[in-house]
Amino acid sequence: MAEVKLTRQAMDDLEQLPLVIHGRVIKVLERLAQWPAVSGAKPLRHGLAGCFRVRTGDYRIQFRVDGQTVLVERIGHRDGFYEG
Repeated sequence: MAEVKLTRQAMDDLEQLPLVIHGRVIKVLERLAQWPAVSGAKPLRHGLAGCFRVRTGDYRIQFRVDGQTVLVERIGHRDGFYEG
């Protein structure tokens, strides 16, 4: 079982989500505690190498894994999510 932590950016992102999406993201965060047995997680490439992402509808959750810790870095809509 992994420990899921959110960065300040991810916490701010989570607070700004619509209520319905907020609930879906919380469920995904609970799933991340089962790392590495998380379905749908994909490694990112290029400038984001070392990170992973999970989708829930049109929203993305970007995270890193360090041992038994899953660090969620960003949460947001897919439009422009991977741009700076």
